[in-house]
Amino acid sequence: MRPRCATLTLKAMRLPQSSAEPLSIRLASAFTILVVWAAALPLCARAATEQLNCSPTSIDFGSVLVGQKQTEVIALTNSGTTSVRISAVSVSSSEFSVSGITWPVTLAAGRRTTLKVTFDPTKAGSMYGTVVVTSSASNPRLYLALAGTGSKFEWLKATPPSVSFGNVTVGTKATVPVVLTNVYSVSATLTAFADYGVGFSATGPALPVTLPPGASVTIHVSLAPPGPGATGGSVLIKGPYLNIPLTGTGTTIGELTISPATLKFGSVDVGKTEKEVATLCATGGNVTISSAKSNSEFEISGPSFPLTISAGHSVELDVVFAPKEGGVASGTLTLTSNASKKQTTESFDGTGILPRYSVELWWSPSTSSIVGYNVYRRTAAGSYSKINKALDPNTAYTDSTIVSGTTYYYAATAVNASGKESSYSKPLEVVVP
Repeated sequence: MRPRCATLTLKAMRLPQSSAEPLSIRLASAFTILVVWAAALPLCARAATEQLNCSPTSIDFGSVLVGQKQTEVIALTNSGTTSVRISAVSVSSSEFSVSGITWPVTLAAGRRTTLKVTFDPTKAGSMYGTVVVTSSASNPRLYLALAGTGSKFEWLKATPPSVSFGNVTVGTKATVPVVLTNVYSVSATLTAFADYGVGFSATGPALPVTLPPGASVTIHVSLAPPGPGATGGSVLIKGPYLNIPLTGTGTTIGELTISPATLKFGSVDVGKTEKEVATLCATGGNVTISSAKSNSEFEISGPSFPLTISAGHSVELDVVFAPKEGGVASGTLTLTSNASKKQTTESFDGTGILPRYSVELWWSPSTSSIVGYNVYRRTAAGSYSKINKALDPNTAYTDSTIVSGTTYYYAATAVNASGKESSYSKPLEVVVP
């Protein structure tokens, strides 16, 4: 009867150099393998330095839902002193794919490039593969071991499922908590999480962590934009695989300017108005003006607040001067915003001009023989003062030296040829607006 084949695994041993004895290993009573050392030769080994290497040296994608994809990035580095020509990159399993570089490609000494490896399970179960990088390096074939598990069931749920940070000012950091819940019927072990994308980061509990069914854990996702502009990324949870998309926009702190520095209204009659225009401009970033205040004689009209001005744009603001009394008036417009300088001001000045009033007086002529008349004026608390410069033969007089808001009392006297003056006439009260 033909004996059955058997598989034998041998471990090498180093024998003493003086030994030339045969080595026998007894498998069973019927089989003996005889290994004879023809001579006692010393054994030696040398570790070869790989010119082309990758990091990481293997990838375990963990559990990925069938129909979804997970991508990891590896770095290929030429650690030698001569260039390396990568002629081909292949993968041994259809469940895995590679992208990111077009070969052939030459990698200079000390340089590196990246390669994307994607796991796209089409069925449930454990899957394995190998990426082979063929090149002109001292190690002409570089191997990267791959492993992943296709799952038909959703294990993890993220709340929120994606994170939009909105606008985040450059130099600051925004953080959002994300709750991970095991929604499957068996425990889930989270082995790692990684953040991808410029400015994004993620922190959480020490790993690995096991979540029983229904249990949750919280991670914190942050965006600290290094510069202005929209950015995107993701957080990848490994164990059961979960991808959390991230988006946000980096913004710079804007500067708000207002021109001119001073609005000059000139002279404006009391009771009337004069309008001037102030220009508000945002530079370096968007600016939101929350409020605008000024004193009562200078009124603001135009856009309502809060008001957002985009970077590089301007808005006109109408300022109206409505003097309530005569004299010089000044004021300040104060704008409160989120600009680098929280308050921006503009000065106002103008002069209120009172209306020019005059009092016209007339009276019946005297029945006596006279040569002229004198006109007198006083206020309520004062005594009479003559206001005509010379004896006036007319029976009318105009007083243009009055002050607005004052009450006056007028009287007239008659003077004959000998210079004798009559008593005051009955006082006439005049109220000047």
